[in-house]
Amino acid sequence: MNIYVGNLDRQATEKELRSLFNQFGEVKSVRIVKDHESGEPRGFAFVEMTDDQLATKAIQELDAKPFANKRLKVNEAKPKKSTVVYNSFASYYGYRDRFKH
Repeated sequence: MNIYVGNLDRQATEKELRSLFNQFGEVKSVRIVKDHESGEPRGFAFVEMTDDQLATKAIQELDAKPFANKRLKVNEAKPKKSTVVYNSFASYYGYRDRFKH
């Protein structure tokens, strides 16, 4: 299960997050999201756990828990919605045909 961790202190590290979630089960990956231009952390991360039941328990236990001077916002990550960009340069997505899907 992929878990969203919000309201994260910008000084928090992936190692600290991994150890926090390891209390509940095996952590597959941790990714702190950073700004593309500055490289600075944006204040949220994604933690992927191998066992869905243990991930659900981690969400229940860690949501609103203080961590590094902030209260975490923890919930199941929702898939990113794909966006279709319409422009006049692409033949399939051209202005004339954009409403014919």
